[in-house]
Amino acid sequence: MSRIVVSLGGNALGKTPAEQKLLLTNVAEHIVELIKDGHEVVIAHGNGPQVGMINLAFTESENTPQMPFPECGAMSQGYIGYHMQNAIGNALSLHNINRDIAALITQVVVDANDEAFDNPRKPIGAFYTAKEAQRLEAEMGYNMVEDSGRGYRRVVPSPMPIDVKEKAMIQSLLKAGHIVITVGGGGIPVVETEKGLEGVAAVIDKDNASATLAEEIDADMLVILTAVDQVYINFGKDNEKALSNVTVAELETYIEEGHFAPGSMLPKIKATSRFAKTGKTSVIASLNNAEKAFKLESGTIITE
Repeated sequence: MSRIVVSLGGNALGKTPAEQKLLLTNVAEHIVELIKDGHEVVIAHGNGPQVGMINLAFTESENTPQMPFPECGAMSQGYIGYHMQNAIGNALSLHNINRDIAALITQVVVDANDEAFDNPRKPIGAFYTAKEAQRLEAEMGYNMVEDSGRGYRRVVPSPMPIDVKEKAMIQSLLKAGHIVITVGGGGIPVVETEKGLEGVAAVIDKDNASATLAEEIDADMLVILTAVDQVYINFGKDNEKALSNVTVAELETYIEEGHFAPGSMLPKIKATSRFAKTGKTSVIASLNNAEKAFKLESGTIITE
């Protein structure tokens, strides 16, 4: 039996609650296979589209008070967690498996002096015209940037995670035999102050948060499920090559050579490499091949 942290991308969960519920029926079947094999399972997930949708609803409402961004993150953790609990629970019932599932609202500590706060880059929410972006900057204090010719979007900092505050609770739930859904959207970013923990307007990369959590709970494997079957070098070129088994040292060389895009694969590579340095195994694979990836029969397998 192994303890496995599974990280799902927010884009894999759909753009609406109805679409998300439908897509999660497929995710749930893969998770059930892990549970049938006797593994302890922790599920992390992204929330980029979802938290942007929630934030937009409050921003555009004329009658509803503005909701701080950490609270929007908590809302996304809650409703995505509910959908996951429901889908996995229903799938377990079909296999006559009786297991409890806990979705935790999770706080993740970041450094208030993280350089990311001086250079917000993580786009969230809807696209706006230049005039609308100027209004939002003036009225709301948002940082707005032009995004690939598609319009202007709000950007927030993306600091590195330091500690998962609820890690002891996660450990207790796993020891009791429960399935845990946690660090949703990378967790709610909080900083330590004289008065205690305080939420900040930021988005933690969910793969970095998953790697931090995997280290803290002594997981045996970190599996990041994404849209591609494997990691590639020279992606999209004639000499494109898929990586099946790779070491951290090899990946560091590929990073220096510029093979991985900062906005897509690079954060996954860095997160899985960091966890693999503990002597454990990381995997990057597609959701469609999840069951094979859990058995190290598919995807890119990363070791020290």
